[in-house]
Amino acid sequence: MNELKHLAIIMDGNGRWAKAHILERSAGHEAGARVVEDIAIFAAKRGIKTLSLYAFSTENWRRPQREVDFLMKLLSKFLKSKEQMIVQNNIRFHTIGDISAFDADLRAQIQQLKSLSAANTGLNLVLALNYGARDELSRACAKLAKNNSEFSEDNISAALDTAEFGDVDLLIRTGGEQRLSNFLLWQASYAELVFCPTLWPDFTSAECEQICAKFEQTHRRFGGL
Repeated sequence: MNELKHLAIIMDGNGRWAKAHILERSAGHEAGARVVEDIAIFAAKRGIKTLSLYAFSTENWRRPQREVDFLMKLLSKFLKSKEQMIVQNNIRFHTIGDISAFDADLRAQIQQLKSLSAANTGLNLVLALNYGARDELSRACAKLAKNNSEFSEDNISAALDTAEFGDVDLLIRTGGEQRLSNFLLWQASYAELVFCPTLWPDFTSAECEQICAKFEQTHRRFGGL
């Protein structure tokens, strides 16, 4: 059986879910935020070491300003409301991406939750915020160049935002689209990929368990036999 240590999810389908329910897109994002707690608790109880969630990409700034403003407020609300859940489930909170683009209050909230959960030893819950894999690789290479370090695979991996979490074992994208959308491109080089049609607000821990159980039975060759 394969050990599932790092699960990554592209949480897609909030807008389409809202449209299908004749609601504003904001309602879809709110519904999707509620699913994050369910999946985080599931991953923590299942013994998964790291859960990485694509929350806000470097490309999402291109959306209408009204939607971007709402997403920032929703993130702030999430950070405030999930403190108890994170502590109770022994979850350690992390972010990847360039959060310097966020306002000072939001950055302070992010740091507060990181500090609050720093001593926890269970699941690493990683939110990708203002994250893009190409941007991450560019920043990693700049770091290596500044330090006159060799551009080896090991050094590049160590310079990435995800250095302490390792490669992705299983990557799930909800919503039916079949692309990676600039998410963890280096880390997912040998990940098993699952593209499920379920829109993110309808995604459940039961469906996630089915996907994880199937992953554990998959023969992973890594270029071998």
